[in-house]
Amino acid sequence: MTHFDLLLIGTGSGNMFLDDRFSGLNVAIAEEWHFGGTCLNVGCIPTKMFVYPATIAEQAADATDYNLSTEFNSVDWSALQKRIFDRVDAIEAGGRDYRSGDRQPNVTVVAEHVHFTGAKTVRTASGQDITADRIVIAAGASPVIPAAEGLEPQLVDTEGYPVFTSNSIMRIPAKPERLVIIGSGIIAMEFAHVFAGFGTEVTVIARGPRLLGNIDEEVSQEFTDLFERTHTVHRGAEVASYSFDDDQVSVTLKASGRLGDVDLPSQIDADAVLIATGRTPNTKGLNVVDAGFDVLDDARLSVDSRQRVLAHGQPVPGVFALGDISSPHQLKHVANHEADVVGDNLTVDVAAGEPGAAAEADLREVNHHAVPGAVFTSPQVAYVGITEEEARQAGHATSVKVQKYSDVAYGWAMADDPGIVKLIADKSTHQILGAHIVGHEASMIVQPLIQAMAFGQRADEVAKRQYWIHPALPEVVENALLGLELDGD
Repeated sequence: MTHFDLLLIGTGSGNMFLDDRFSGLNVAIAEEWHFGGTCLNVGCIPTKMFVYPATIAEQAADATDYNLSTEFNSVDWSALQKRIFDRVDAIEAGGRDYRSGDRQPNVTVVAEHVHFTGAKTVRTASGQDITADRIVIAAGASPVIPAAEGLEPQLVDTEGYPVFTSNSIMRIPAKPERLVIIGSGIIAMEFAHVFAGFGTEVTVIARGPRLLGNIDEEVSQEFTDLFERTHTVHRGAEVASYSFDDDQVSVTLKASGRLGDVDLPSQIDADAVLIATGRTPNTKGLNVVDAGFDVLDDARLSVDSRQRVLAHGQPVPGVFALGDISSPHQLKHVANHEADVVGDNLTVDVAAGEPGAAAEADLREVNHHAVPGAVFTSPQVAYVGITEEEARQAGHATSVKVQKYSDVAYGWAMADDPGIVKLIADKSTHQILGAHIVGHEASMIVQPLIQAMAFGQRADEVAKRQYWIHPALPEVVENALLGLELDGD
């Protein structure tokens, strides 16, 4: 049995806080997969490096609204992959080398899977037992693969099997001519945009009545209406079975029950299927129940406001968690914030002596207020705060304003491209409760609203006490703010 002062499980955002503050500790890092985690290797970074050229391709293929005669001919798929993954893989290798090499002699990399056998004990896949005084669990999440007749889950993401998840779809050797995407959330919509933009015939299978169904209902419906103008979508459907014939995969559909009776094709043939039905925290694979840790109904590891892992509702001394394995937000910027909090609290915990000896007042609390998100599809979607329905259920006297992109001058420049900004505010306090945007550069123009919510700025002050560049696109946000009906106006 090998003992360490600190054991870190996972090298995504969990790898960020391990700096000079911990150079005096004997540290082990357990990583069975790629250094850098989901975001670097199969998530945020490579997907956006595909999204941007796909957006350019889409614009080239459909520019007649702007009185242009342009076209999109093809994508050099292998060259695009090389440009993206030469950079990504170099960063991954550099991170691994840094932690494994002579520059950090106090760090030992355990390059295999581990699982808990006790609160402070793990066992490696090769059978080695490791104990540690303090542990940080940052093992992320994995794709959900719904069961269906004919599907062999253990073959998904393996060579020669034409069913993929986001873990492998970007590295397929050739762009599929026909792709079925199962799912209607963020991952599904972004990949639908990528492959459709590059000329693939994409079919989306959605269980619910709308796409991006977890966001504000009105905004979700707006996105669904716009997306269905240019994409094939079967809503209220789910896969009944898979069949495979040479290089082709076929799916049969059935009604999901969430949209009543729906007219569905008998069979859809494709070169590949992408399963994008969400991600689940990796708690089961770690056997966290054997450690006595609390697990929530959605499989997340239970933590308190200081990111301490809980057992029977109480913090386990010296055990912290962060990121997708425990966070209510599967977002890289949230995981980074949580890693910052864990780093500070771990420093205080070490300085206190015994694990768990730090005073509560000396520990930072995590801030999950005004958490924003964005979907880099076509059109873009961005959101922060609560939905209109959530605001009403919470008892707010709400004011709601929906502003069209086409109402401002930059919208005219875009030939009245569709898009809306929806704001929800409290009439009496003038506080912005939620902002939801569908349209061009939504991920950028939402930022003033994120800032306003983060710092408690009133909607009327944000609208009137600063300059808004004319005729820039953020004027649609300004006009939405000005359109809110607030007490005292």
